[in-house]
Amino acid sequence: MPLACISHHTRAVAARWDALSSLRPVGPLERVSTVPARPATVRARHTAASKRPTASRAEASGPAAALPPWVRLLTLIAATWLVPWAQTHGSPRPDDHRPLRPVHTYSIVARDPDSGEMGVAVQSHWFAVGSRVAWAEAGVGVVATQSFIEVRYGASGLDLMRSGWTAPQALAALLEADPHPEVRQVAMIDARGEVAVHTGAQCIRYAGDLTGEGLAVQANLMLRPGVEAAMAQAYRETTGALAERLLVALEAAQAAGGDLRGRQAASLVVVRARSTGRPWEDRIVDLHVEDHPTPVKELRRLYRLQTAYEHMDRGDRAIESGDVAGALSEYGAAEALAPENLEMRFWHAVSLVNARRLDEALPLFAGVFARDLHWRTLVGRLHEAGLLSGDAAVVRRIESVQPLRPHPPLQDSSHP
Repeated sequence: MPLACISHHTRAVAARWDALSSLRPVGPLERVSTVPARPATVRARHTAASKRPTASRAEASGPAAALPPWVRLLTLIAATWLVPWAQTHGSPRPDDHRPLRPVHTYSIVARDPDSGEMGVAVQSHWFAVGSRVAWAEAGVGVVATQSFIEVRYGASGLDLMRSGWTAPQALAALLEADPHPEVRQVAMIDARGEVAVHTGAQCIRYAGDLTGEGLAVQANLMLRPGVEAAMAQAYRETTGALAERLLVALEAAQAAGGDLRGRQAASLVVVRARSTGRPWEDRIVDLHVEDHPTPVKELRRLYRLQTAYEHMDRGDRAIESGDVAGALSEYGAAEALAPENLEMRFWHAVSLVNARRLDEALPLFAGVFARDLHWRTLVGRLHEAGLLSGDAAVVRRIESVQPLRPHPPLQDSSHP
């Protein structure tokens, strides 16, 4: 790729830097009032969510922090936007490239003010929509990027927020670098709850967004107007876990008409307020329905199943600590959420055997064996591996239990 091509695009961004520099963090990262001018339809939607005062925030640390903020941002934009574009198109005219394939959808980004958890949920008539629209990182923020989608809003938005920028500052900077902000729809929330949203003037109707305290809902190509309002109302009127509230918002959007084209995929991601340093623990919920005739309904089923397995995990920990009563309560909660799931009932029975409560375990084994006799084979293998207490007589007694009501194996809820 010719270096002149990169140089031209870098100069194009640098030429706009006088306006962009107004967003440079100064001291406590207060928002400077001289926001670069944009077309009225874009500016109004963006600034409506970002005029709230920004609280102080610690400066970013590390080698990159030694560089002036404007140098870090210019480098980020050149690396994540301009160089990949030039490699693809080989032309010094960014306006020659206009995105042609939309990912129209409805989504919600939110932060729970009590727990600090942040989440994003989305549904669209587009395969595997979550892998492109939903971005989240514990202790940093969440992003939804949609319409004529540009995934760099997700990756670069998180990069900027991680380095100390607020969500409004990050979104304004990325919009300034984008040759086609008029077809984008993007929402961001940072770890402090700052909200920013943008709906481009050329997003296909019905399109719009609504914001609130720690909340942004956005939609485009909807069957009828009012989807955003239905989502926001459902979210605000629901109590409980953040994931539950996000799911209710998606369900409300579908009930209000949803995507004009129908349904195909949905995702739900929730991250912790602060990073643990262990990414596999930072995502509290990470569920994706890639292709399904009723994706939000399927997402609800998966979330119910995840909640049931969380009860199972707590039950196992209670058994390890000798709290049999606590374990039975957790196992009961799990089976109430997923009564068709044989796995949960089987391991519940195994835990009872290991707690020397064989008589209570036998009816559970009988119910499992009635649905699938393969689980009976596993009993002896667990004993061989030292995972089932008791002697050979205990194993024989379990294996000889009569199924309550024999019938062909049933499909359990973890395999739709």
